[in-house]
Amino acid sequence: MRRAFPAQPDLQILPIEKIRLPLHSRDELPPILAGLQWIWMDPTLKAEIFALLTAAILAGKKATGRTGMDLWQILVLGVVRLGLDADWDRMEDLANHHTLLRQMLGVPVTPWGAEAKGFAHQTLRDNVALLDDALLRAINARVAAAGREVFAKKAGAPLAALAVKVDTYVLETDVHFPTDLNLLWDAGRKCVDLIEKDRDQFGYALPGWRKAKDWRRRFKALERLTSKTVYGGGANKEQRVGRMVREYLGAGRELGDKVHASLLGLCDQAVNPAHWEALEYFHRMLTKHLDLVERRLLRDETIPAAEKVFSLFEPHTEWIQKGKQRPNVELGHRLLIATDQHALVQDYDVPVGGADVDQSVPVTDRLLGCYGGGQIASLSFDKGFTCAEDRDLLSLYVPTVVMPKRGKKNAEETARESERKFVALRKQHSAVESDINSLEHHGLNRCLDVGLAGYLRYVGYGVLSYNLHVIGRELLARVRARSEPVRLAA
Repeated sequence: MRRAFPAQPDLQILPIEKIRLPLHSRDELPPILAGLQWIWMDPTLKAEIFALLTAAILAGKKATGRTGMDLWQILVLGVVRLGLDADWDRMEDLANHHTLLRQMLGVPVTPWGAEAKGFAHQTLRDNVALLDDALLRAINARVAAAGREVFAKKAGAPLAALAVKVDTYVLETDVHFPTDLNLLWDAGRKCVDLIEKDRDQFGYALPGWRKAKDWRRRFKALERLTSKTVYGGGANKEQRVGRMVREYLGAGRELGDKVHASLLGLCDQAVNPAHWEALEYFHRMLTKHLDLVERRLLRDETIPAAEKVFSLFEPHTEWIQKGKQRPNVELGHRLLIATDQHALVQDYDVPVGGADVDQSVPVTDRLLGCYGGGQIASLSFDKGFTCAEDRDLLSLYVPTVVMPKRGKKNAEETARESERKFVALRKQHSAVESDINSLEHHGLNRCLDVGLAGYLRYVGYGVLSYNLHVIGRELLARVRARSEPVRLAA
């Protein structure tokens, strides 16, 4: 049975609303905890978020069985992980030994004793993964909307219309730089690794794998020698490349035949279906890259982009070139963010396979759907989004649209982009780069979760952590200003 939030606190547990956070700490954790405490103390926002969590995680579950991790604890741990850009080992230590974090989780400060609550490594991984992309988007939308009130000049005063800045950057996947030669090695070694796991149990169905370690060493040595020959220099390079590539491909085809025979042998065994499917996938990738290496290096063909795979472990990874000198190539996906004048992320998206120029209308449609007409004062984009038709369409719904034209401008376009308001908003647009840098420091520089679903969940947690950090930083600054004595001038 899983609860929404910790039970009525006893003498060992400090109520979350009474937690005292350090006001002068420069660490990133206190502002994040202040943002989480703000959610807890806002009855409307808290009820909305718990309703979303309950509908997504507890729907259809019986109120029996072992007590699972509370929904509040899942949310706190997922946010803190991205806010600190922490791995799971650090999260396990923080969840079990950090006083402020344990108070925010609603558990006794000490992780020992009869009533104590501890968090195991795998428990953290499994529970934080329960929130998906759609749920995190809904939570983020409510936090961003409620966060506008934090920055209001007076309580209850009408909220200022949004001045939105839109930009994209690449959130990388956790992959190595791909070449067709090292991807062929990845496929071969994974085939050997997976077969080794089944060899002890199904050895009678897997003959010929007594020298599995030797296969791995031999295949790796050929990959290194072939890569050194292909990407190096020296005399008679063409002949040496052809010889090494043929030797590497010969070993790969021999390995592929053995793996194919083992797949057939395992069909009639009680092997884990997921394990068999993984072996079949890597065998298919082995066959694919044998063909790609032969076509590119021996037949001198140009491989179409549609046939390329940039990671066997994260096949959704895209090869992105944004025209920058360093890095000139990035591996991952574009992450679109729309921030307001308070640096809050009001909208985000991962347009897989999409270009910047196609995103201005969808992001505006989502913002208008969330806030309605009249709540967006301006929208600013950089030149990568420029499309005259889209600019004209958006101007019907948003008073000011800043979308600088690429290339040479005519007299009308020059006059429009020379207007005082356009110039002012164009200069303010660069603030989104600071927001992007802050997002990267909140874990959104390289995704450590696996699969496209894990990637999207990682983005959702990162944006939520960033927004709570911005809100918590403002709240702590106000408390600090009230607590410090006013010094009169001499």
